[in-house]
Amino acid sequence: MDTRLSKQDFNQNAELLFLRSALTLENPFNSTQQVLEWVQERNRQVTVNISRIPFSEMRNWFIDEQQVKLQHSSGSFFSIEGINVRTNAGPVSDWDQPIINQPEIGYLGIITKEFNGILYFLLQAKIEPGNVNNVQLSPTLQATKSNYTKVHQGKTPNYLEYFTDRGRCEILLDQLQSEQGARFLKKRNRNIIIRTSEDIPVLEDFCWLTLGQIKELMRMDNVVNMDTRTVTSGISFGAHSNETVQFYNLLNATRTTTGPRFLSSELNAEVALHSFDAIIHWFTNLKARYDLNIKSLPLQAVRDWVIEEDRIRHKDDKYFRVIGVHVEIANREVTSWDQPLIEPVQEGVCAFVVKEIKGVLHFLVQAKVESGNFDILEMAPTVQCLTGSYRDPNSLQNLPYLTYVLDTQGTVIYDALQSEEGGRFYREQNRNLILLAGDDFPEETPENYMWMTLHQLKTFIKFNNYLNIQARSLISAISYT
Repeated sequence: MDTRLSKQDFNQNAELLFLRSALTLENPFNSTQQVLEWVQERNRQVTVNISRIPFSEMRNWFIDEQQVKLQHSSGSFFSIEGINVRTNAGPVSDWDQPIINQPEIGYLGIITKEFNGILYFLLQAKIEPGNVNNVQLSPTLQATKSNYTKVHQGKTPNYLEYFTDRGRCEILLDQLQSEQGARFLKKRNRNIIIRTSEDIPVLEDFCWLTLGQIKELMRMDNVVNMDTRTVTSGISFGAHSNETVQFYNLLNATRTTTGPRFLSSELNAEVALHSFDAIIHWFTNLKARYDLNIKSLPLQAVRDWVIEEDRIRHKDDKYFRVIGVHVEIANREVTSWDQPLIEPVQEGVCAFVVKEIKGVLHFLVQAKVESGNFDILEMAPTVQCLTGSYRDPNSLQNLPYLTYVLDTQGTVIYDALQSEEGGRFYREQNRNLILLAGDDFPEETPENYMWMTLHQLKTFIKFNNYLNIQARSLISAISYT
């Protein structure tokens, strides 16, 4: 008899395992508090030295004589290049900027395993040179192609073989997802979750966590890194009827937390303000209307930016800087190296406004054009301000919903500082917010905004280049307990 699961049965089994894990906070291996203390202990134990250095002192990195780009001597990893951007979206139609060009597709992978009916995620206490607090919880495998092909001549990343040997694990999730569209040029990584039944060794810097624990730790500042957040954002619990969800709501009617309401929005495939086809039409129409033309420039030709011996900066010290650093980290595949990093000028804010419509929580989603987007537009949070002064009069007047978010006029459901990816960004953290609006918050929206349920958002995440990384980061932090 053939005992193999059909694809539909396999998907439903995986969705149920994910849901059970998301609702589980008890862990016989590690309590959440123990994990937090373990991360703090790793911070104390591991030697980390990060020092700024001039570009001319960076080993294996150089700006060529014509000042075309800042690149690695191998031609691998990434480069800092110049671009000119022209678009008919937004108040600024033409500008130049430096950008990270990293055409490689890297792995962001998490190994999972079932113990006593609960799915556990193997996370790593990983140090990145740009992390605010050195150690954060990262995926099991976090590696660029240059890393895992050992261009750096270091050790092979731990657990790589589980992802490259397709016969030994089941794939639960496999997506290509974008990176920061204002900083990377059309950059994507492979977000992948696999399940093993093997007796897998747990190395010193790794631990098993439930999805519920991971979400609990995301409520704290800078504990779970950006890569873990983007991978877990793609997890789906399946499509369910309104009748099933209403029965679930009845069972949870006495609970005072918002978790069950978010789960209802995640599960309900039948009730929404706009149909899936209507959202596709809205997004396609905007893609057809907006232009995004990118032209490569030599760094020295980038208007309004200045190349100095130890930084590349905007003439008004706005947006961000490119700096050089010398790195010493004891427990990495390579323990010492130099590299460029992107340093923010100030913290930003990313926020979703959520409102109950037709009895289901809806997210106010923005269709946003960014210079490095793979396909012009991506779905972004209601408010996303990562660069420049978002409290200046021009921003407050011209950016929809910014004043509402900055004044936290709704009920604050989620509020934490979260880091950008520490392998490319130097101590960059942004305030992440989810605000629950009241009945008086208008349903009418500007043309590049749309109300969507969490189920609809999760459906779009399954496809490449729809939700940007800031939206995915916020969605990953939603707790259902």
